[in-house]
Amino acid sequence: MSALLWSPAPAAAAEVLQVRSATVLQVGDGNRNYTVELACIRVDQAQEQSSIDWLRHELPRRSRVNLRPMGQDNGVLMAKVQKLGESKDLASGLVAAGLAESSCPQAVPVPATQGAKFS
Repeated sequence: MSALLWSPAPAAAAEVLQVRSATVLQVGDGNRNYTVELACIRVDQAQEQSSIDWLRHELPRRSRVNLRPMGQDNGVLMAKVQKLGESKDLASGLVAAGLAESSCPQAVPVPATQGAKFS
């Protein structure tokens, strides 16, 4: 039971219906259509068209993707989106291609305390 509580959120498979912008996709799961914004990236306006072109190349219509929900904003699902069979999410791909910047806070390492004694 505790394994279920500590497992990451399950990914939900969906099909890409349309790339709507540099960070927004229209996807469907067979029953419903969703607007999904790629989580944790920021695209500069000068890179907008190049980012759209990159996404359309990576995600032709009907491509199957996994969604890892990160939240929502005004009814738009914010998610990490991963093409089935790929190891990296699309936001990471846009960042690696130099078309976007990561916007999620990074974990800050906690410095080791030297000489600390615990009772």
